[in-house]
Amino acid sequence: EVVLEAVKQDGRALMYASEELKADKEVVLEAVKQDGRALKDATIELKADKEIVLEAVKQDGNALKCSSQEIKADKEVVLEARKQDGPALEWASRELKADKEAARNLGLGDTSFAPRKEQRKKVLVFMGNVD
Repeated sequence: EVVLEAVKQDGRALMYASEELKADKEVVLEAVKQDGRALKDATIELKADKEIVLEAVKQDGNALKCSSQEIKADKEVVLEARKQDGPALEWASRELKADKEAARNLGLGDTSFAPRKEQRKKVLVFMGNVD
């Protein structure tokens, strides 16, 4: 109960919780609602929980980075991450990025969402702006 109240005030307090509490869905859900970055301290099982990850990316789109591969391929979760933080699309699964219709709907063809230096360079080279 003390930890639950603590993560409601500061989601990052989850990092100090016991492994048992990091596996407690109620505690982790409250933590990520307060600070999406708290997802990194959740158990592997909860990083694959769609409800938990959706709440995390609503708060911080880049929380997608800490989620399971299965969740990174979930269109609803990735779209929510994009709404919160466009560059979070970097963490979408390769399969989702390869799905042309999904990529178009998620804005993956938009070069403004290509935060990695090597991706930007490839885009610029393609466009003829870099040698």
